[in-house]
Amino acid sequence: MAQDSWPSPAHNARAVTDTEYEKIAAAFSGDGVYGTPADPAVVTAGTGLSVNVRAAVYGSVRGHAWTSGTTTVNLPISPNLSGQTRTDRIVLRLDRATWTVRAIVKQGVPGSGPPMLTQQTGDVGVYEVLLATVTVPNGANSVTVARNERYVGTRIRPVDSKWYDPNPQRGEVRYEVDTDRLRVYTGAAWRTVFSDSGAIEADANVPSWSVVVAPILEERNGTVNLRLGQFSRTGGNLSGPADSRLPVLVPAAYRHPNRNVYSIGYITGAKISRITIYPANHSTRPGQAWLTQKPDITNADDVLPGDVSWVVD
Repeated sequence: MAQDSWPSPAHNARAVTDTEYEKIAAAFSGDGVYGTPADPAVVTAGTGLSVNVRAAVYGSVRGHAWTSGTTTVNLPISPNLSGQTRTDRIVLRLDRATWTVRAIVKQGVPGSGPPMLTQQTGDVGVYEVLLATVTVPNGANSVTVARNERYVGTRIRPVDSKWYDPNPQRGEVRYEVDTDRLRVYTGAAWRTVFSDSGAIEADANVPSWSVVVAPILEERNGTVNLRLGQFSRTGGNLSGPADSRLPVLVPAAYRHPNRNVYSIGYITGAKISRITIYPANHSTRPGQAWLTQKPDITNADDVLPGDVSWVVD
């Protein structure tokens, strides 16, 4: 078969078949209904052995649009006199025999759990998307419905981190090409799903201290991990009550926004101290690490802090 493309004047005078349309549109839209789980349930229990599909619902199956219409759709549920509980499913079904999408009842086998969805992707057959699960006890004259709507969602946008969308949608995902971060919008804020800063040296030039082992910072998926390293006292003796800045500086992008972060520090002679890392909003010490709550320290004493982690997003 030779190469082809459509729609095109060279292809069937621009006429596109249902099969050809599906091959294009299935990749353009997710399968399911439009909206979010905060919306009312699409399917609820009706009167007696029936369920109701809410009016004014829109959706898509393999790129084929569907709507429930302007009034409630009532679907009858078959009686169950088998002696065992039966589980049915309400699905949106694309039937390629008619090229229509309809909400239908997919009846289960008593005692066997819910039926499997049929999702055929060829030129014939059916493709089903789950809306709800219906429990039909033996001899029941009513049913219970568990909502299982699948929502179409949004596409992943490649953006610059400085790009501003005034109206993001809940569940929207974006990839920041300049920061290599994958982020999702929760409805209130953007949160990091994936990020990887790599190893970043977080040392600084500070009087009276030298770096024996460099502090290394790595950020993954919104969490910062800091190996504080090892430091040696090169200045004079340091009295216990006097705080002292260590040769560490956390880069601005990786500082906790509003809380101190603490680490235990081991000092030559089996002594213990506390190390305080100050947050981004500190007025004079943002991102700095200070030796606090400690004993007297003498020249050439080493400080070996523990590793610490905190959340930045």
